[in-house]
Amino acid sequence: MNYRPLPEDILFLQQQVLQLGDSLRALPAFAEVDDDLSSQLLGEAGRFVGEVIAPLNREGDETGARWNDGEVTMPPGFREAYQAFVAAGWPALSAAPEDGGQGLPAALDAVLFEWLSGANQGFTMAPGLLHGAYECIRHHGSEALRARYLEAIASGRWLATMCLTEAHAGSDLGLVRTRAVPQADGSQRVTGEKIFISGGEHDLTENIVHLVLARQPDAPPGPKGLSLVLVPKWLPDGTRNTLRCERIEEKMGLHASPTCVMRFDEATGWLVGEPGRGLAAMFVMMNSARLHVALQGIGLLDAAWQKADAYARERRQMRAPVRPASRGENDAADLIVEHPAVRRVLDTQRAWVDGARLLAYRTALQLDVARHASDEAQRQKAERWCSFVTPVLKSACTHQAFHGASECLQVFGGHGYVREWGIEQVVRDSRVTMIYEGTNEIQAIDLLVRKVLPDAGAGFAACLLELRDELDASRENEADAQRRMAQLRYLGTSVALAAQADPKLPYEVADDYLRVAMLTLMGWAWARIERAAPADDARWATPAAAFRRWLLPEFDMRLGLVKRACEAASAPR
Repeated sequence: MNYRPLPEDILFLQQQVLQLGDSLRALPAFAEVDDDLSSQLLGEAGRFVGEVIAPLNREGDETGARWNDGEVTMPPGFREAYQAFVAAGWPALSAAPEDGGQGLPAALDAVLFEWLSGANQGFTMAPGLLHGAYECIRHHGSEALRARYLEAIASGRWLATMCLTEAHAGSDLGLVRTRAVPQADGSQRVTGEKIFISGGEHDLTENIVHLVLARQPDAPPGPKGLSLVLVPKWLPDGTRNTLRCERIEEKMGLHASPTCVMRFDEATGWLVGEPGRGLAAMFVMMNSARLHVALQGIGLLDAAWQKADAYARERRQMRAPVRPASRGENDAADLIVEHPAVRRVLDTQRAWVDGARLLAYRTALQLDVARHASDEAQRQKAERWCSFVTPVLKSACTHQAFHGASECLQVFGGHGYVREWGIEQVVRDSRVTMIYEGTNEIQAIDLLVRKVLPDAGAGFAACLLELRDELDASRENEADAQRRMAQLRYLGTSVALAAQADPKLPYEVADDYLRVAMLTLMGWAWARIERAAPADDARWATPAAAFRRWLLPEFDMRLGLVKRACEAASAPR
């Protein structure tokens, strides 16, 4: 079965739970974005994704992108689908109107890219970097670069890449060796080899704009010596630049997305931002990029759940421990959806998808507030939320995409391990999301070591207090969520104190701390969902119950791990 976007679920979360329309209309840029517009837009997006993009998923995986003498051909139908994607204006949804965009909220654009990932992650990788490249050039590009490239990227007419890592460097970008030599005419000559470049070469667009991290001749070693250079495949005068795709990687998954080794041989480019400030130019898109990868995880997990749920409602195996009253005694087997072990898998993955969705949409709203609010204090508060929550979402959502998809595969038994049902593709495609945009371990260290500890948790505590004040302590589930927030606030202080005795401790417990944080945030999300949903609506009541029964106990386990580590570090020696 192909992935099916369900706009009604999204509209409930955004409009009934988050009351997104009121928050958006408070921003001058979105004063005319009402619930009717959102409903119409998501309806059209769901139709396009379901009818145009989803049917290409299996063919894209089986055929894959093909390399031949430096050129890459995308799977059948991809070029036509991408042209339709651009013609309909989907890449430009949240870009500024002055750049050729539609100026709509990131909170709506987030839904589009979540659905695209669930429908066809290989296809989604192509436009997935447009937002980051657009923001980077918009904020740091020269007037000439903005005039030449911004509209083409905002519209999706040209695609973009981020050429960061090298074979010896991995995530340690301070080891980058690619060179950028300034020229008399203000351009740069870029030489070096980059690996793991998504969409480094393809036939979807006539031009590809590469943003390349490189080091100028007099630059110091380490990350502070890196500059960012825009290097197009085709130069403004119509000549082909001196860059080449050496090969595409043979990957575990995402076969439809060409992951390229790119060689630059004195290729012509232009600085984006100041010399030696390349990472600063990139970081303008950091929170947005992390959120987009989290949305990939949510979409992929939803796709896995949809396949497993549909299969469980058709497949009969053995007798369920408690049979429906309508079932005859002579019936040999029950639907596997009626077996408790299968029910637990399906309900817990549903709890992850919907709870994470609400958090992702709230974070997308905060990105909109940070960009468009007229009040400086409001913008700073939104930036603080995004700084703390995006590493949590990136790590937790991608972790669950892979591990949850693997559990959904288990629902199929032996059938899940063969290609016919498509679930094994979701498992393969989802695994890399735990690695790129900073591995999940890096996200956890960023959260705890770089964000929480410098002020002993005070900044993160302020975010949690905002969530606490949105809950009603007279409601049992909401009071429980508030209690867990208090425990998380105290935990940050405990780690900060213990780290004074054992500086390596935060690095050891960072993953556990992040899981505590995610489950705390999920507690808030499900408390809000339950308040808004009718009590007898099984669509929301069932995963809410699964969250409390099967997911929340991990909170206590992870909390205990971190607390015991802190106690051991602080004990007399």
